[in-house]
Amino acid sequence: MARDIKKLVSELTLEEKAGLCSGQDFWHTKAVERLGIPAVMVSDGPHGLRKQDQEADHLGVNDSIVAVCFPAACATASSFDTEMICKMGETIGNECQAEDLSVVLGPAVNIKRSPLCGRNFEYFSEDPYLAGEMAAAYINGVQSKEVGTSIKHFAFNNQEYNRMSCSSEVSERAAHEIYFPAFEIAVKKSQPWTVMCSYNKINGTYASDNKWLLTDVLRDMWGYKGYVMTDWGAVDDRPQGIRAGLDLEMPGSGGINDKKIVEAVKNGELDEALLDAAVERFLNIVFKYVDNHEKYADAVFDRDADHEKAVDAAGECAVLLENNGILPLSSDKKIVYIGEYAAKPRYQGGGSSHINASKVTSALESAEAKGRCVEYVKGFPADKDELDSEEFAKAIAAAQNADVAVIFAGLPDSFESEGYDRTHMRMPDVQNKLIAAVAAVQPNTVVVLHNGSPVETPWADKVAAVLEMYLGGQGVGEATDRILYGEINPSGHLAETFPIRLEDNPSYLFFPGDGMKVHYAEDVFVGYRYYDTKKIPVRWAFGHGLSYTTFAIDNMQVSSESLDDNGEITVCVDVTNTGKVAGKEVVQLYVSDLNGTPERPAKELKGFVKIALEPGEKKTVAMKICARSLSYWNEELGDWYAPGGKYLLQAGDASDNITACHEISFTTGKVLPLKIDGSTTVGQLLSHPRTAAAMAQILEAAKANSPFGEAVEDAPSDGDGHGGLGDAETASKMMEEMMKGMPIKSLISFGMGDSGLIDMLMNL
Repeated sequence: MARDIKKLVSELTLEEKAGLCSGQDFWHTKAVERLGIPAVMVSDGPHGLRKQDQEADHLGVNDSIVAVCFPAACATASSFDTEMICKMGETIGNECQAEDLSVVLGPAVNIKRSPLCGRNFEYFSEDPYLAGEMAAAYINGVQSKEVGTSIKHFAFNNQEYNRMSCSSEVSERAAHEIYFPAFEIAVKKSQPWTVMCSYNKINGTYASDNKWLLTDVLRDMWGYKGYVMTDWGAVDDRPQGIRAGLDLEMPGSGGINDKKIVEAVKNGELDEALLDAAVERFLNIVFKYVDNHEKYADAVFDRDADHEKAVDAAGECAVLLENNGILPLSSDKKIVYIGEYAAKPRYQGGGSSHINASKVTSALESAEAKGRCVEYVKGFPADKDELDSEEFAKAIAAAQNADVAVIFAGLPDSFESEGYDRTHMRMPDVQNKLIAAVAAVQPNTVVVLHNGSPVETPWADKVAAVLEMYLGGQGVGEATDRILYGEINPSGHLAETFPIRLEDNPSYLFFPGDGMKVHYAEDVFVGYRYYDTKKIPVRWAFGHGLSYTTFAIDNMQVSSESLDDNGEITVCVDVTNTGKVAGKEVVQLYVSDLNGTPERPAKELKGFVKIALEPGEKKTVAMKICARSLSYWNEELGDWYAPGGKYLLQAGDASDNITACHEISFTTGKVLPLKIDGSTTVGQLLSHPRTAAAMAQILEAAKANSPFGEAVEDAPSDGDGHGGLGDAETASKMMEEMMKGMPIKSLISFGMGDSGLIDMLMNL
């Protein structure tokens, strides 16, 4: 039914309008019954429903309804599978309709700046393009069921330490290149119904008060149409929030902040038109859900059916990190499972996304149900770093007597959670000791990891295989069994780099700050952008993932050899399954600037495709790039900019495994601004199209009056070094480079111009 929301807003009293800008309780918005405005409920997510009706809390302390726990974002991003995560979103959207939930709070797309962030398990990637594409697909899936999402946490919430007050000090360039694109892609491709602003300050201003963030960037630059809500308790100055573009405060302040809005309007400090706009945005979304909910009256939350979907999803996310051929396991081998995660898998993180799972089947239970020849030894506990000498000895003995030892390891709940950051990247000492000890007596040792973020793996070179299951949701045990025994061919690829040591991470010196400020001093060099540019060895690179088959990625073809500001190029590569079993490969497209542009990463991900292939089958995949794919954020221009010149397109299956390349040329009509004063260098003027010709003429004319020209001509040419400037070639090169770096004010000092020269240049 068509509704006149503007008319409805006009019929509200000032107090009612202010009231609609805050929650009724922890999970419900307010109603205005006299005008038919209902209250609606929101729920934590994003990888399952944490619907709470009684004793509500925001940190996952109290139980919620029994629901299905899907893989967390750390896992789903590693699938590189937008189709899979879209279907997962559709399932969650249907569950929301069945439970009468208007908005699911997610996805969370904050960049994994440091492996220590306690909430990394809930975030997609260190790469903004991958995070954005996965988020957009998830949002489209959920919202196809007429249920909203709340993409979060906007913005720069990249740590838990003092997250509610600390100021993230970030450059404009890093904001637009690293921390904004995941939000931007999702807004432009999927228009999430709501955006959740973060707790933290941004360069000194709280996100909830930040007009640049919530209006200038989000709405004016990206065209966002929905409403902005706070993270729970993130309000600072409520009237300023309305001015900045903050629409809904959650969970509410018992009317205290509503009164501040009313008072600000009455005393002229807040334009009521801004309040009206906030209420209108909010009501548009409320009725978008309410007016379509009746269509889903027959929606059923089928927990058993959705559990099977969770198992399938977990299978798509698993990343085979190492394998010397021991996997898949043979059914006739004697296998020992070691580690309590085999019986009690860690499948989700702690905090507001914690799901009361409907069903959890462990890898051990799955193996036993299928009659596999598996023995189990606890070895170490799942919930603490505690050495039990008897269990340790049992594990060593069992490993010696088995054909293969599979150790289920990872991080306990206490090691990573919302609310606090990790202090190191190590797994529990008892686990590392046991893995090393088992590997010493059993060459066929496989390690299965259950963790939400990278860990140091000092034993990686000593084991036969490493399988990363991440926090794979309630189906992780069944999916692990299928992968270990070859019923599923692993196809995940890492959405984050695993450094060898914590100290190798680019944010190591700056994370998490002093509690008042955290300086993002690594700027755009986050994750593989840093490791690849600086050539830092890593344990496993971004994009890495093995398979039970092999693939070839080659024969790159482009639709055009050149590109301009408004054009587009289609990039095609052939992918061949060169092995003996069916499998899926992830083709990744990276772009490199070959123009010597300062402070640009060695390569950046700009496209990816996941494709299924039978043995011997070859397919061609296509990806598109445009000028934005080549660009960096230029702060002087206040826009995206790619310098004209050469760019290298690179395809492979990991950031460190490029197998197909093609060079293209780019031309641009954009001209960078140039403010000329006495400090402007000759080199800057020679390289800028507005001044290059004039500067070249000035230099040529000035040679006659320069003492340098004669000195260069008189320099010896035999390289004997007796001349004042060295040999002629060296002298010429030296003078050329010195001139490029010379400020134009200094030309006068060296007899190469007068004050009129500077005036003329400044007027160009």
